[in-house]
Amino acid sequence: MARVYRAADIGDEIFQKKVAVLGYGSQGHAHARNIQDSGGEVAVGLYKGGGSWGRAESDGMNVMTVADAVDWADVVMMLLPDEKQPEVFENEVAPNLSESMLMLFAHGFNVHFNQIRVPENVDLGLVAPKGPGHVLRRLYTEGNGMPSLFAVQNDATGEARSLILSYAKAIGSGRAGVLETTFEEETETDLFGEQAVLCGGLTSLLTAGYETLVEAGYQEEAAYYECVHELKLIVDLIYEGGLENMRYSISNTAEYGDYTSGPRIIDEGVKDRMREVLADIQNGHFARDWVLENKSGGASFLSMRDKQARHDITRVGSGLRAMINEGVEG
Repeated sequence: MARVYRAADIGDEIFQKKVAVLGYGSQGHAHARNIQDSGGEVAVGLYKGGGSWGRAESDGMNVMTVADAVDWADVVMMLLPDEKQPEVFENEVAPNLSESMLMLFAHGFNVHFNQIRVPENVDLGLVAPKGPGHVLRRLYTEGNGMPSLFAVQNDATGEARSLILSYAKAIGSGRAGVLETTFEEETETDLFGEQAVLCGGLTSLLTAGYETLVEAGYQEEAAYYECVHELKLIVDLIYEGGLENMRYSISNTAEYGDYTSGPRIIDEGVKDRMREVLADIQNGHFARDWVLENKSGGASFLSMRDKQARHDITRVGSGLRAMINEGVEG
């Protein structure tokens, strides 16, 4: 069984270092604020005059340009969007890295697929919280934590492992557990989870269920409630106690339907297609397509986003959520 590190297993080396967090979006604001609240010395690296600059300052952060933040720091965490990282790294980060520094990423995509190459005299590691940044921040403020993965890709100083673990502790993950991985494993499992289950698989399943009921003549609102709205209740039960807790909490009728109908939907053919998705991730086909999509301006990506935004499920859901919220506020 893999070892999970907790706060008591991890030192406080990060508090002897200056940490630059590049980006102040969902993950960036959470990392920066959690480390600062833990007692660390932090600067946020941003584009001068960008929309996040004022927000970071109002949150009490020390804000610098990306280049200045890297030059100032001992540890640099890259939390810009994946598609923006290579250019920023080449132009603003790499020229300001020096020997014995630690370069961190929260997702291994660009390193694993060779879009970014960190010099060999610089320590290279990964700290990847397993959830959105706003949840990472909320859990921290509540005295809890979010699990993280960590990896050591290059240990030029001989001190990278302890420093990376202490970074994970400083963002609160030592409270929940920190699991060792590799850049390869984190990248490929993360992409697969997003595409086949958590995002791509789930949204396609919800949409297909909604469409099946509506096409059979049932009300749009009833279909949305049944196939989309109630999902949170089921996911919360699974989050709290696993599949067994969900099955314990639902009716015997629902549990019987789970066992008898679930495998008719998610059958071996679905797993075969999941294996195809995983193979495209492992062999670099997905990464190649995503890199080329961004280099061409993202027209196909934006078209897909627009198409999904115009689906009836979006309109119906928006109306129902507004009604629910109005009732709660009233």
